[in-house]
Amino acid sequence: MTLVVQEGKHGERVVGYKLMDGVKSQLVAKAHVIGAARRIVVKIGSSVLSDGAGLHRRRVQQISKALSALQGAGKQVVVVTSGAVAAGIARLQVKRSGRTIPVKQAAAAVGQISLMALYQECFLHHNLKVAQILLTHDDLSNRRRYLNAKHTILALIEAGVVPIVNENDTVAVEEIQFGDNDNLSSQVAVLTEADALIMFSDVDGLYEKDPRLDGQAKLISLVERFDARLMDLGGKPGPLGRGGMASKIEAAQKAAMFGIPTLLTNGCTVDGPMAAFDTRTEVGTLFLATGDKIASRKHWIAYTLKPTGTVTLDAGATAAILKDGKSLLPAGVQAVEGAFGEGDCITCLDENGNEFARGLVNYNAADLKRIRGVQTRDIERTLGYKISDEVIHRNDLALIQSNN
Repeated sequence: MTLVVQEGKHGERVVGYKLMDGVKSQLVAKAHVIGAARRIVVKIGSSVLSDGAGLHRRRVQQISKALSALQGAGKQVVVVTSGAVAAGIARLQVKRSGRTIPVKQAAAAVGQISLMALYQECFLHHNLKVAQILLTHDDLSNRRRYLNAKHTILALIEAGVVPIVNENDTVAVEEIQFGDNDNLSSQVAVLTEADALIMFSDVDGLYEKDPRLDGQAKLISLVERFDARLMDLGGKPGPLGRGGMASKIEAAQKAAMFGIPTLLTNGCTVDGPMAAFDTRTEVGTLFLATGDKIASRKHWIAYTLKPTGTVTLDAGATAAILKDGKSLLPAGVQAVEGAFGEGDCITCLDENGNEFARGLVNYNAADLKRIRGVQTRDIERTLGYKISDEVIHRNDLALIQSNN
Protein backbone atom coordinates (compact mmCIF):
# COMPACT_ATOMS: atom_id res chain seq x y z
CA MET A 1 0.00 0.00 0.00
CA THR A 2 1.33 3.43 -0.87
CA LEU A 3 0.49 6.96 0.19
CA VAL A 4 -0.83 8.98 -2.74
CA VAL A 5 -0.47 12.78 -2.80
CA GLN A 6 -1.53 14.70 -5.87
CA GLU A 7 -3.19 17.92 -6.98
CA GLY A 8 -6.92 17.92 -7.55
CA LYS A 9 -8.60 19.52 -10.52
CA HIS A 10 -9.24 22.71 -8.56
CA GLY A 11 -5.75 22.96 -7.09
CA GLU A 12 -6.57 21.27 -3.79
CA ARG A 13 -4.22 18.73 -2.19
CA VAL A 14 -5.63 15.23 -2.58
CA VAL A 15 -4.30 12.63 -0.15
CA GLY A 16 -5.17 8.99 0.10
CA TYR A 17 -3.96 5.41 0.30
CA LYS A 18 -3.79 3.00 -2.60
CA LEU A 19 -3.45 -0.72 -1.95
CA MET A 20 -0.84 -2.47 -4.05
CA ASP A 21 -2.21 -4.95 -6.58
CA GLY A 22 -3.15 -8.20 -4.88
CA VAL A 23 -2.67 -6.86 -1.36
CA LYS A 24 -5.79 -7.17 0.79
CA SER A 25 -4.09 -7.62 4.16
CA GLN A 26 -5.14 -5.53 7.11
CA LEU A 27 -1.63 -5.94 8.56
CA VAL A 28 -0.07 -4.19 5.57
CA ALA A 29 -2.61 -1.40 5.77
CA LYS A 30 -2.39 -1.15 9.55
CA ALA A 31 1.39 -0.73 9.50
CA HIS A 32 1.06 2.19 7.10
CA VAL A 33 -1.88 4.07 8.61
CA ILE A 34 -1.88 3.16 12.31
CA GLY A 35 1.77 2.39 12.84
CA ALA A 36 2.86 5.58 11.08
CA ALA A 37 0.26 7.81 12.77
CA ARG A 38 1.67 10.54 15.00
CA ARG A 39 -1.58 11.91 16.45
CA ILE A 40 -4.36 9.46 17.31
CA VAL A 41 -7.91 10.09 18.55
CA VAL A 42 -9.24 7.22 20.67
CA LYS A 43 -12.99 6.90 21.23
CA ILE A 44 -14.12 4.75 24.18
CA GLY A 45 -17.76 3.66 24.20
CA SER A 46 -20.16 3.43 27.12
CA SER A 47 -20.37 -0.34 26.77
CA VAL A 48 -16.61 -0.53 27.31
CA LEU A 49 -16.61 1.71 30.36
CA SER A 50 -19.74 0.55 32.16
CA ASP A 51 -22.13 -2.40 32.38
CA GLY A 52 -24.92 -0.52 34.15
CA ALA A 53 -23.59 -1.27 37.63
CA GLY A 54 -20.87 1.38 37.49
CA LEU A 55 -17.54 2.08 35.82
CA HIS A 56 -15.18 -0.72 34.85
CA ARG A 57 -12.00 0.28 36.68
CA ARG A 58 -9.97 -2.56 35.17
CA ARG A 59 -10.85 -1.61 31.60
CA VAL A 60 -9.96 2.03 32.16
CA GLN A 61 -6.67 0.83 33.64
CA GLN A 62 -5.99 -1.33 30.58
CA ILE A 63 -6.80 1.44 28.14
CA SER A 64 -4.81 4.08 30.04
CA LYS A 65 -1.83 1.70 30.09
CA ALA A 66 -2.01 1.24 26.31
CA LEU A 67 -2.41 4.95 25.64
CA SER A 68 0.39 5.85 28.04
CA ALA A 69 2.66 3.46 26.13
CA LEU A 70 1.73 5.27 22.92
CA GLN A 71 2.48 8.63 24.49
CA GLY A 72 5.79 7.27 25.72
CA ALA A 73 6.64 6.16 22.18
CA GLY A 74 6.34 9.74 20.97
CA LYS A 75 2.76 9.67 19.70
CA GLN A 76 0.07 12.17 20.69
CA VAL A 77 -3.24 10.91 22.09
CA VAL A 78 -6.67 12.54 22.37
CA VAL A 79 -9.45 10.60 24.11
CA VAL A 80 -13.15 10.93 23.27
CA THR A 81 -15.07 9.26 26.05
CA SER A 82 -18.62 8.18 26.74
CA GLY A 83 -19.78 6.82 30.08
CA ALA A 84 -20.84 9.87 32.10
CA VAL A 85 -24.57 9.16 31.88
CA ALA A 86 -24.08 5.43 32.50
CA ALA A 87 -21.87 6.13 35.52
CA GLY A 88 -24.31 8.68 36.92
CA ILE A 89 -27.34 6.44 36.49
CA ALA A 90 -25.54 3.70 38.40
CA ARG A 91 -24.64 6.08 41.22
CA LEU A 92 -28.13 7.57 41.40
CA GLN A 93 -29.70 4.11 41.06
CA VAL A 94 -32.23 5.36 38.53
CA LYS A 95 -34.65 2.75 37.20
CA ARG A 96 -35.05 2.48 33.44
CA SER A 97 -38.63 3.77 33.60
CA GLY A 98 -37.46 6.99 35.26
CA ARG A 99 -34.74 7.90 32.75
CA THR A 100 -36.21 11.13 31.41
CA ILE A 101 -33.99 13.67 29.64
CA PRO A 102 -33.63 15.88 32.78
CA VAL A 103 -32.73 12.79 34.83
CA LYS A 104 -30.13 11.74 32.25
CA GLN A 105 -28.69 15.25 32.29
CA ALA A 106 -28.49 15.12 36.07
CA ALA A 107 -26.87 11.69 35.81
CA ALA A 108 -24.30 13.12 33.40
CA ALA A 109 -23.38 15.82 35.92
CA VAL A 110 -22.89 13.22 38.66
CA GLY A 111 -21.20 10.64 36.46
CA GLN A 112 -18.77 13.03 34.78
CA ILE A 113 -17.04 13.64 38.12
CA SER A 114 -16.53 9.93 38.73
CA LEU A 115 -15.47 9.32 35.16
CA MET A 116 -12.79 12.02 35.13
CA ALA A 117 -11.56 11.05 38.59
CA LEU A 118 -10.99 7.49 37.36
CA TYR A 119 -9.19 8.67 34.21
CA GLN A 120 -7.01 10.98 36.28
CA GLU A 121 -6.11 8.21 38.71
CA CYS A 122 -5.28 5.70 35.97
CA PHE A 123 -3.19 8.03 33.82
CA LEU A 124 -1.40 9.50 36.84
CA HIS A 125 -0.19 5.97 37.57
CA HIS A 126 1.81 6.36 34.34
CA ASN A 127 2.89 9.94 35.18
CA LEU A 128 0.52 11.55 32.70
CA LYS A 129 -1.83 14.47 33.32
CA VAL A 130 -5.33 14.64 31.86
CA ALA A 131 -7.65 17.52 31.00
CA GLN A 132 -11.42 17.60 30.64
CA ILE A 133 -12.99 19.13 27.51
CA LEU A 134 -16.81 19.27 27.35
CA LEU A 135 -18.34 20.20 24.01
CA THR A 136 -21.75 20.65 22.41
CA HIS A 137 -22.60 20.80 18.71
CA ASP A 138 -22.89 24.59 19.07
CA ASP A 139 -19.24 24.78 20.06
CA LEU A 140 -18.11 23.27 16.76
CA SER A 141 -20.74 24.83 14.51
CA ASN A 142 -19.59 28.32 15.55
CA ARG A 143 -16.35 28.98 13.68
CA ARG A 144 -14.78 31.08 16.46
CA ARG A 145 -15.58 28.54 19.18
CA TYR A 146 -14.46 25.74 16.85
CA LEU A 147 -11.05 27.36 16.54
CA ASN A 148 -10.91 28.11 20.28
CA ALA A 149 -11.55 24.42 21.03
CA LYS A 150 -8.91 23.40 18.51
CA HIS A 151 -6.28 25.74 19.94
CA THR A 152 -6.98 24.61 23.50
CA ILE A 153 -6.71 20.92 22.65
CA LEU A 154 -3.53 21.43 20.63
CA ALA A 155 -1.99 23.44 23.48
CA LEU A 156 -2.73 20.56 25.87
CA ILE A 157 -1.20 18.07 23.45
CA GLU A 158 1.96 20.15 23.13
CA ALA A 159 2.17 20.28 26.94
CA GLY A 160 2.11 16.47 27.09
CA VAL A 161 -1.38 16.40 28.63
CA VAL A 162 -3.98 13.88 27.46
CA PRO A 163 -7.19 15.78 26.51
CA ILE A 164 -10.32 13.81 27.39
CA VAL A 165 -13.31 15.03 25.39
CA ASN A 166 -16.97 14.29 26.09
CA GLU A 167 -20.24 15.74 24.95
CA ASN A 168 -21.62 18.13 27.54
CA ASP A 169 -24.68 15.99 28.22
CA THR A 170 -25.67 18.13 31.20
CA VAL A 171 -26.72 21.03 28.97
CA ALA A 172 -27.08 19.36 25.55
CA VAL A 173 -30.58 19.08 24.14
CA GLU A 174 -31.63 17.83 20.72
CA GLU A 175 -30.81 21.08 18.94
CA ILE A 176 -27.17 21.10 20.15
CA GLN A 177 -26.40 17.39 20.42
CA PHE A 178 -23.85 15.59 18.27
CA GLY A 179 -26.21 12.63 18.38
CA ASP A 180 -23.63 10.20 19.72
CA ASN A 181 -19.95 10.14 20.63
CA ASP A 182 -19.09 8.21 17.49
CA ASN A 183 -19.95 11.34 15.54
CA LEU A 184 -18.12 13.49 18.08
CA SER A 185 -14.97 11.38 17.76
CA SER A 186 -14.78 11.85 13.98
CA GLN A 187 -15.23 15.59 14.40
CA VAL A 188 -12.52 15.74 17.05
CA ALA A 189 -10.24 13.77 14.71
CA VAL A 190 -10.80 16.41 12.05
CA LEU A 191 -10.57 19.27 14.55
CA THR A 192 -7.17 18.10 15.78
CA GLU A 193 -5.93 17.05 12.32
CA ALA A 194 -5.35 13.51 13.61
CA ASP A 195 -3.66 10.82 11.59
CA ALA A 196 -5.91 7.99 12.79
CA LEU A 197 -9.10 7.31 14.73
CA ILE A 198 -9.44 4.26 17.00
CA MET A 199 -12.91 3.30 18.22
CA PHE A 200 -13.13 0.92 21.18
CA SER A 201 -16.49 -0.86 21.41
CA ASP A 202 -17.88 -4.07 22.88
CA VAL A 203 -17.80 -5.82 19.49
CA ASP A 204 -14.82 -7.16 17.56
CA GLY A 205 -15.57 -5.04 14.51
CA LEU A 206 -17.89 -4.94 11.50
CA TYR A 207 -19.37 -8.28 10.46
CA GLU A 208 -20.97 -9.40 7.20
CA LYS A 209 -24.01 -10.34 9.28
CA ASP A 210 -25.14 -9.64 12.84
CA PRO A 211 -23.00 -12.05 14.92
CA ARG A 212 -25.63 -12.03 17.65
CA LEU A 213 -28.03 -13.70 15.23
CA ASP A 214 -25.59 -15.73 13.16
CA GLY A 215 -22.72 -17.47 14.91
CA GLN A 216 -21.04 -18.10 11.53
CA ALA A 217 -20.90 -14.41 10.61
CA LYS A 218 -17.46 -13.36 9.32
CA LEU A 219 -15.54 -10.31 10.49
CA ILE A 220 -14.69 -7.76 7.81
CA SER A 221 -11.07 -6.87 8.53
CA LEU A 222 -10.56 -4.19 5.87
CA VAL A 223 -12.93 -1.66 4.28
CA GLU A 224 -11.56 0.20 1.28
CA ARG A 225 -14.73 1.86 0.01
CA PHE A 226 -17.86 3.35 1.57
CA ASP A 227 -21.14 2.61 -0.17
CA ALA A 228 -24.81 2.01 0.61
CA ARG A 229 -24.19 -1.69 1.31
CA LEU A 230 -22.08 -0.84 4.32
CA MET A 231 -24.94 1.01 6.01
CA ASP A 232 -27.12 -2.11 5.68
CA LEU A 233 -24.71 -3.82 8.08
CA GLY A 234 -25.40 -1.31 10.86
CA GLY A 235 -27.46 -2.40 13.85
CA LYS A 236 -29.30 -0.81 16.73
CA PRO A 237 -27.47 0.88 19.63
CA GLY A 238 -26.80 -0.94 22.89
CA PRO A 239 -28.70 -0.22 26.13
CA LEU A 240 -26.03 2.17 27.46
CA GLY A 241 -25.24 4.16 24.32
CA ARG A 242 -26.90 6.30 21.65
CA GLY A 243 -24.80 4.92 18.81
CA GLY A 244 -24.69 1.57 17.08
CA MET A 245 -22.81 0.05 14.18
CA ALA A 246 -24.46 2.42 11.71
CA SER A 247 -23.20 5.47 13.61
CA LYS A 248 -19.70 3.97 13.73
CA ILE A 249 -19.68 3.47 9.96
CA GLU A 250 -20.91 7.05 9.49
CA ALA A 251 -18.18 8.35 11.81
CA ALA A 252 -15.54 6.36 9.92
CA GLN A 253 -16.81 7.74 6.64
CA LYS A 254 -16.66 11.33 7.88
CA ALA A 255 -13.11 10.80 9.11
CA ALA A 256 -12.18 9.11 5.83
CA MET A 257 -13.36 12.16 3.88
CA PHE A 258 -10.60 14.08 5.66
CA GLY A 259 -7.98 11.43 4.93
CA ILE A 260 -8.20 9.84 8.40
CA PRO A 261 -8.40 6.01 8.64
CA THR A 262 -10.47 4.42 11.43
CA LEU A 263 -9.94 1.17 13.32
CA LEU A 264 -13.01 -0.26 15.05
CA THR A 265 -12.10 -2.92 17.59
CA ASN A 266 -13.03 -4.53 20.91
CA GLY A 267 -11.93 -2.61 23.98
CA CYS A 268 -13.45 -4.99 26.50
CA THR A 269 -10.91 -7.79 26.23
CA VAL A 270 -7.72 -7.90 28.28
CA ASP A 271 -5.45 -7.62 25.24
CA GLY A 272 -7.75 -5.48 23.10
CA PRO A 273 -6.35 -2.00 23.82
CA MET A 274 -2.70 -3.03 23.29
CA ALA A 275 -3.52 -5.11 20.21
CA ALA A 276 -5.19 -2.14 18.52
CA PHE A 277 -1.85 -0.39 18.21
CA ASP A 278 0.29 -3.47 17.55
CA THR A 279 1.04 -3.53 13.82
CA ARG A 280 1.88 -7.25 14.07
CA THR A 281 -1.65 -8.12 15.19
CA GLU A 282 -4.76 -8.09 13.03
CA VAL A 283 -7.81 -6.99 15.00
CA GLY A 284 -11.15 -5.36 14.33
CA THR A 285 -12.14 -3.57 11.14
CA LEU A 286 -9.86 -1.01 9.51
CA PHE A 287 -11.64 1.62 7.39
CA LEU A 288 -9.23 3.22 4.95
CA ALA A 289 -9.39 6.87 3.95
CA THR A 290 -11.42 7.37 0.78
CA GLY A 291 -8.69 9.28 -1.04
CA ASP A 292 -10.08 12.78 -1.49
CA LYS A 293 -8.95 15.07 1.31
CA ILE A 294 -11.03 18.23 1.43
CA ALA A 295 -9.95 21.35 3.27
CA SER A 296 -10.69 21.66 6.98
CA ARG A 297 -13.07 24.56 6.41
CA LYS A 298 -15.07 22.66 3.82
CA HIS A 299 -15.26 19.59 6.03
CA TRP A 300 -16.58 21.83 8.82
CA ILE A 301 -19.24 23.17 6.45
CA ALA A 302 -20.24 19.75 5.13
CA TYR A 303 -20.32 17.70 8.33
CA THR A 304 -20.42 20.00 11.37
CA LEU A 305 -22.83 22.81 10.53
CA LYS A 306 -26.57 22.21 10.59
CA PRO A 307 -28.21 23.68 7.45
CA THR A 308 -30.94 26.22 8.10
CA GLY A 309 -32.40 26.33 4.61
CA THR A 310 -32.25 24.97 1.07
CA VAL A 311 -31.84 26.24 -2.48
CA THR A 312 -32.85 24.27 -5.55
CA LEU A 313 -30.56 24.82 -8.55
CA ASP A 314 -31.06 24.37 -12.26
CA ALA A 315 -29.08 21.81 -14.24
CA GLY A 316 -26.53 24.36 -15.45
CA ALA A 317 -25.65 25.59 -11.97
CA THR A 318 -25.52 22.03 -10.61
CA ALA A 319 -23.11 20.96 -13.35
CA ALA A 320 -20.96 24.07 -12.90
CA ILE A 321 -20.51 23.25 -9.20
CA LEU A 322 -20.08 19.48 -9.51
CA LYS A 323 -17.92 19.32 -12.65
CA ASP A 324 -16.11 22.65 -12.77
CA GLY A 325 -15.86 23.66 -9.10
CA LYS A 326 -17.60 26.98 -9.76
CA SER A 327 -19.33 29.30 -7.30
CA LEU A 328 -23.13 29.50 -7.09
CA LEU A 329 -24.55 32.58 -8.86
CA PRO A 330 -28.12 33.87 -8.41
CA ALA A 331 -29.03 33.02 -12.03
CA GLY A 332 -28.85 29.32 -11.20
CA VAL A 333 -31.20 29.44 -8.21
CA GLN A 334 -34.72 28.17 -8.90
CA ALA A 335 -36.25 28.02 -5.40
CA VAL A 336 -35.42 29.12 -1.85
CA GLU A 337 -36.74 27.60 1.38
CA GLY A 338 -36.05 28.32 5.03
CA ALA A 339 -35.46 31.38 7.22
CA PHE A 340 -31.68 31.70 7.05
CA GLY A 341 -29.46 34.72 7.47
CA GLU A 342 -26.30 35.93 5.81
CA GLY A 343 -23.41 33.56 6.59
CA ASP A 344 -25.63 30.60 7.51
CA CYS A 345 -25.11 27.10 6.14
CA ILE A 346 -27.67 26.01 3.54
CA THR A 347 -28.21 22.87 1.45
CA CYS A 348 -27.98 22.82 -2.35
CA LEU A 349 -30.43 20.51 -4.16
CA ASP A 350 -30.51 19.55 -7.83
CA GLU A 351 -33.70 19.67 -9.87
CA ASN A 352 -34.67 16.21 -8.60
CA GLY A 353 -34.39 17.26 -4.96
CA ASN A 354 -31.11 15.46 -4.28
CA GLU A 355 -28.64 17.10 -1.92
CA PHE A 356 -25.18 17.45 -3.46
CA ALA A 357 -23.55 20.39 -1.64
CA ARG A 358 -23.66 22.67 1.37
CA GLY A 359 -22.30 26.16 1.70
CA LEU A 360 -22.21 29.47 3.53
CA VAL A 361 -24.67 31.82 1.87
CA ASN A 362 -23.94 35.51 1.26
CA TYR A 363 -27.58 36.66 1.31
CA ASN A 364 -30.47 36.10 3.69
CA ALA A 365 -33.49 34.08 2.58
CA ALA A 366 -35.76 37.06 1.87
CA ASP A 367 -33.22 38.80 -0.36
CA LEU A 368 -32.17 35.60 -2.09
CA LYS A 369 -35.79 34.99 -3.08
CA ARG A 370 -35.76 38.44 -4.72
CA ILE A 371 -32.60 37.82 -6.74
CA ARG A 372 -33.08 34.15 -7.63
CA GLY A 373 -32.78 33.69 -11.37
CA VAL A 374 -31.36 37.15 -12.03
CA GLN A 375 -27.99 37.95 -13.58
CA THR A 376 -25.12 39.05 -11.35
CA ARG A 377 -25.12 42.54 -12.88
CA ASP A 378 -28.74 43.02 -11.72
CA ILE A 379 -28.24 42.20 -8.01
CA GLU A 380 -27.65 45.76 -6.87
CA ARG A 381 -30.50 47.15 -8.98
CA THR A 382 -32.87 44.54 -7.51
CA LEU A 383 -31.87 44.82 -3.84
CA GLY A 384 -30.45 48.33 -3.67
CA TYR A 385 -27.13 46.87 -2.51
CA LYS A 386 -24.73 44.06 -3.34
CA ILE A 387 -22.64 42.02 -0.89
CA SER A 388 -21.11 39.71 -3.46
CA ASP A 389 -21.53 38.51 -7.01
CA GLU A 390 -21.86 34.97 -5.67
CA VAL A 391 -24.71 33.49 -3.64
CA ILE A 392 -22.14 30.99 -2.32
CA HIS A 393 -18.46 31.40 -3.15
CA ARG A 394 -16.69 28.20 -4.18
CA ASN A 395 -14.34 28.53 -1.17
CA ASP A 396 -17.42 28.26 1.06
CA LEU A 397 -19.04 25.43 -0.92
CA ALA A 398 -18.54 21.78 0.05
CA LEU A 399 -19.69 18.81 -2.00
CA ILE A 400 -21.54 16.03 -0.17
CA GLN A 401 -20.37 12.51 -0.99
CA SER A 402 -23.10 10.18 -2.15
CA ASN A 403 -23.36 6.60 -0.84
CA ASN A 404 -24.91 5.41 -4.06
